[in-house]
Amino acid sequence: MAHTFQRARSEEQRAQRRQAILDTTASMLAEMPVAQVSLNELSRRVGLAKSNVLRYFESREAVLLELLDVACREWLEYLEGALPSGVDADAPLPERGDRVVAVLVASLADRPVLCDLTSSQAAVLERNVSPAVAAEFKRTAIVNVGALAGLICAQVPELGGEDAGRFAAVCVMTTGAVWTHAQPSAAMLAVYEAEPALAAMRIDFAATLREVLEVMLSGLLARAAR
Repeated sequence: MAHTFQRARSEEQRAQRRQAILDTTASMLAEMPVAQVSLNELSRRVGLAKSNVLRYFESREAVLLELLDVACREWLEYLEGALPSGVDADAPLPERGDRVVAVLVASLADRPVLCDLTSSQAAVLERNVSPAVAAEFKRTAIVNVGALAGLICAQVPELGGEDAGRFAAVCVMTTGAVWTHAQPSAAMLAVYEAEPALAAMRIDFAATLREVLEVMLSGLLARAAR
């Protein structure tokens, strides 16, 4: 439902407007992919002129980058409990590594909006923002990757802090890449259905991401052991 707002006259009102824009965009992302979220439709739903929306966020991409940070922090909060409960601390190292990956992948598969935003980050969302917004996003991204590395290292201390950071960064980047390839267009779906031989090119998000991350983690652990 669209809202109708009067002009914000205090910092509290401005904060309310910003939150309304974020909440409305989040509801849109529950209905449609990032690529279909338009500033015009957002303005209509939130009950503000497009020029007024731009008073609070400099672009559509700035809104989506903030939502990406919110979604990432919510994911990390979930992992704080899910990783310790999903990984047996007394299990052999290979088993612990595989369980860490399994928890990560399952949690990402359950968060399609986070995956979609991540897949759009570098190619789309970072392309229409000012240096100030870009810098703020990168600062929070560094913090989030560091937090993910810490959660992973707590379950696989043999990895070490530096390699845990490498693995966390690869996890994020690979999630975006695999998600993109695991969302075929209508034309590709039609091709796969018409030509079963080509359907072998279709990838499953969770299975592919799990395999890539298992190999990456195993490789880092093997190198650390040398």
